[in-house]
Amino acid sequence: MAMSEPRKPVLTLLSNITKMAHLKSHILTSVVFSGLTLAIPANALTVEDFCDPKISAPASIRAITPLADGATYSAISADGKRIEAYSYKTGKAVSTLFDVNAIKGDVKIDSFDGYVMSSNEKKILLWNDVERIYRRSFTAQYYVYDIMRGTLKRVSENGRQRDAVISHDGRMVAYTRDNNIYISNLDYGTDYAVTTDGEFNKIINGSADWSYEEEFSLVNTIRWSADDNILAFVRFDESNVPVYSFDNYKSYCDADPLSDAYPQSYSYKYPLAGYPNSKVTVHSYNLDTRITKTMDLPIGTDYVPSIEFDGEGVNLMVMVLNRDQNNLRLFRVNPGSTVAHTILTETSDKWLSPEAYQMVRYGAKSFVIGSERSGYRHLYEYDYNGNQIKQLTKGDWNVTDYYGKDVKTGKHYFQSTILGAINRSVGSVDAKGVVSRLTSEEGTEIASFSSDMHYYVSNYSNATTPNVYSICDNSGKRILEIENNSTYASRYLSAPKKEFLKVKNAQGEDMNAYIIKPENFNASQKYPLVMYQYNGPDSQEVVNRWKMEGVYYLASQGYVVACVDGRGTGNRSREWATCVYRHLGEIETADQISGAKYFGSLPYIDSSNMACFGWSYGGYMTLMELSADSNPFKAGVSMAPVTDWRFYDSIYTERYMGTPQQNESGYNIASALQRTEKMNSRLLIMSGTSDDNVHYYNTLKYTSKLNFEGKIFDMMSFTGFEHSLPMCNARVQLFKKVKDFLDINLK
Repeated sequence: MAMSEPRKPVLTLLSNITKMAHLKSHILTSVVFSGLTLAIPANALTVEDFCDPKISAPASIRAITPLADGATYSAISADGKRIEAYSYKTGKAVSTLFDVNAIKGDVKIDSFDGYVMSSNEKKILLWNDVERIYRRSFTAQYYVYDIMRGTLKRVSENGRQRDAVISHDGRMVAYTRDNNIYISNLDYGTDYAVTTDGEFNKIINGSADWSYEEEFSLVNTIRWSADDNILAFVRFDESNVPVYSFDNYKSYCDADPLSDAYPQSYSYKYPLAGYPNSKVTVHSYNLDTRITKTMDLPIGTDYVPSIEFDGEGVNLMVMVLNRDQNNLRLFRVNPGSTVAHTILTETSDKWLSPEAYQMVRYGAKSFVIGSERSGYRHLYEYDYNGNQIKQLTKGDWNVTDYYGKDVKTGKHYFQSTILGAINRSVGSVDAKGVVSRLTSEEGTEIASFSSDMHYYVSNYSNATTPNVYSICDNSGKRILEIENNSTYASRYLSAPKKEFLKVKNAQGEDMNAYIIKPENFNASQKYPLVMYQYNGPDSQEVVNRWKMEGVYYLASQGYVVACVDGRGTGNRSREWATCVYRHLGEIETADQISGAKYFGSLPYIDSSNMACFGWSYGGYMTLMELSADSNPFKAGVSMAPVTDWRFYDSIYTERYMGTPQQNESGYNIASALQRTEKMNSRLLIMSGTSDDNVHYYNTLKYTSKLNFEGKIFDMMSFTGFEHSLPMCNARVQLFKKVKDFLDINLK
């Protein structure tokens, strides 16, 4: 997957840093001595045990792919060197599809980072030598492995590639390089351009621009028709999008950290709220005629958040969303004639959530899509003329993922909050609308179904149980356990535990909450409190799943950690989420403060020593709370905050706020930057200097104003690091600094 050569990654991440380094055995057994599982004492756990993902993440089964026979699935082996086919019935490996040590021919590799099977399962697209661009995008070296012959071919000899997509028959690979699309014909060894107008910071073909990647999770827009004769793609014209630039300093994660005596400036197209977006068009390329056509779609300044072929692989299904993001149209487009037909329209007086409309699956005769029109997120089935066949699910709960349909029985399988908003359970709905739960207990279960929907690999965890992988049949019956993380679990047996509860908000309504008490908790003592938060629209922090992270470290160091999901957060009712529309920060702040006051009233909390802590939107919340009239916090930690919504990207901000031109007063009230005069608590503010998402500019503007007003604060910068600090020891350092700051100000 490639972009224009000058468009270097914000940070060049070595693959051995960015890869999850928990490649553990496919079947993991307990560590037992004299019949007892060994546990590491809590006081022996280090900050790395809680905050370093290479240690704190449990074992996982990597890259599960259901195979066409319905009886097997593929996954990456424990050592990362092979792709094995496993039986759903036994959980055992039945064949090796790829082995780096058994490649025939001249082209060899000694490792790979991921893979995709061709539809006919004769070829495997592999990639390695990954260099990250943004949150999801990367360039790499791509290869195609012929399973029958055991040989490997490079997709291209002409530089790095991006967004490679293998054809259904496995004979071709489409990819992007220098913002243009190329097709590599593996049979003939040819590599030719489909587009030629790609230009850095101007025209992008096949890939997505920054804002689409970040806010629609859209990275690759290249799609093959079923007969592999049509290649569809989206073209982004970002010529009118203003350029955003920042100094991109090297960090000591880099191989040569002192080689930037003159630091480089990084520039890319980033549309702020109210500024021009990319103009997008949808195209088809005919491989026989080599003619490119533009689809006749009424896009204008609208977005195209989704492009796919229908279930037959013949017509294009294109979503067009207006800039206000409250009107969605789904078009069926003939890629040959370019004629588009509207088959579905949905409107709202608030925003339409991507979590709903991007939950779509196109079948042979019908398609299923999510909608929140009932007040909750549910599934609806339509034919390709746009006629609603039926509403598949209903009730005061939300569908959170759609897995597909068993064509023989007519059952649809999905994940939902039917066991409560903090849980995720797998279920089914039959042709009569009867819903059955496949998950037997509260917690979070994620399913990877077989191609015929008769089996699934279950990934289950809860707040006190690390991920357990099992094979189940489609009634939910556990056939066998294939990964129990028992050795990993023994490490954290004595670590602080998360407890769930309900807390009243500013209106007296129940908010979902959790609390983590220190090790050796004594209810007769008084503890300082840290309120952790995110609280962005449609987000959720209070979830019953395993996630070992820095908040547990703070609890292990003598703090009570609490979190509430107030109004605006997701997976409650739509009314609960959308009440913050056009005035972000107000209601959320009131609810967070209500939660803090509740916890401060508990006999074991020292209400005079409470702090708030958040990252990104949560960092913004920290600043809003510390400047609130009823602020109960002595101190606060704000990591990578948005300090004024005029400084953030158009797609996200306008979804919830409209443009600054439409809602000037709302932007003023929601601005943390315009509330600094009320901020009198101790503040620690932090940010990565190469954050391409929430720019360092936010932090600099805010701290500049604090300096101007004569306020004292603490600040920490992560040189050359981006938004989520995935590299080196950055997260460990962050939580060391947070603990140090809290110890000074709360103890």
